[in-house]
Amino acid sequence: MHTTSLVSISSRFAAMLAAVMLASCSGGPVSEQDPAGVEDRAPGATQGGATSKPVPPGQVAKVDLTARTGAQSALTDPRSVLSRRSIFYDLDSYDVKDQYKDLVEAHAKYLRDNPRAKMLIQGNTDERGSREYNVGLGQRRSEGVKRMLLLLGAKEAQVESVSLGEEKPKSEGHDEQAWSQNRRSDILYQGEY
Repeated sequence: MHTTSLVSISSRFAAMLAAVMLASCSGGPVSEQDPAGVEDRAPGATQGGATSKPVPPGQVAKVDLTARTGAQSALTDPRSVLSRRSIFYDLDSYDVKDQYKDLVEAHAKYLRDNPRAKMLIQGNTDERGSREYNVGLGQRRSEGVKRMLLLLGAKEAQVESVSLGEEKPKSEGHDEQAWSQNRRSDILYQGEY
């Protein structure tokens, strides 16, 4: 008996809810707002608000959009350590060699001095080893460089590390000379990837 009264109350409530919803929708069409006015932009037209006058040709500043800023040129200047972007490894290793520590320190300083700069580190391997092993090794290489950068003052949000495994060889050969060029981490700045 108790469940019957619950069903009865539920069905009455549903009927009342439906009636209220229908009643709220039964109004006529809603009137639209008046259209917005159109400004007259013809020369000499008067409008309320600010006025403007043409600027004489000699008073306009010239801007060279192709010029490189000092920070950007340091990244691409071949005489700058910042233009060096690859860190090479021994076979099956992800330890950064001593010869590349100054390079990593220079890039960390650049990131500290340029807090809006962002960097991507791509870990790479040679073709030897399984695909899974190479992806893991490439990730350890890129994360090792990232850890060094963070310890030297770069911010976590500035540096991303990924592994490309053997998918992006620098050298296409199948000998030690080619493989040594492919075992690397590449440093790329935002706009280069």
